[in-house]
Amino acid sequence: MRYLRLKPRFIAPAAIKIVAGALGSGQVLVLPTDTIYGLSCRADDARAVRRIQRLKGRSGKKPFIILVSSLAMLRKYAVISEQQSKQLAKIWRSGSRPTTVILAARQPTALALDLVDGSLAARLPKSEFLIKIIKTIKAPIVSTSLNRSGQTNIRDPRQLAAYLPIWQQRLDLVVDGGICRRRRASRIIDLRDSRAPRLLRK
Repeated sequence: MRYLRLKPRFIAPAAIKIVAGALGSGQVLVLPTDTIYGLSCRADDARAVRRIQRLKGRSGKKPFIILVSSLAMLRKYAVISEQQSKQLAKIWRSGSRPTTVILAARQPTALALDLVDGSLAARLPKSEFLIKIIKTIKAPIVSTSLNRSGQTNIRDPRQLAAYLPIWQQRLDLVVDGGICRRRRASRIIDLRDSRAPRLLRK
């Protein structure tokens, strides 16, 4: 397992290159997000997605969230009406809380995800670091909380070995952005019915 420390308020091009290269080669990473630390891989890499499912101890019936770099990228994987587009612009505007939306997935899809009910959960992160990575690899990434399913989120990646020692042999790269100050994941809004959006998680 490799370890990469990020400098506060400075994103080195070399760090972007390392992370993008790891994702591009099918690796599973720990990444700081705009909410909590997450396990990530390319969302179109079936083998890497299955590795994360095994690490988490969860079935494919519980879908993962994907992170995109823009609304244009999301349109490749989700069906978005003009009304939904306006709602997304409002939800994801600068300064608003990190928000995941649920939309109808395009079929067939290039994503290596089990879209059980034909829906897709996606977020445009507020992290410049993540946006640059996603733009570099030109594909969405999976993001799921850094823990075993049902357990407490790990807020400090340096404590990873103490909580989940077996992961040391199964993770490829840990990107350390410091202790996560946030304690909550993103809120979730179901936008599949644009006339009646539903708040699923505050």
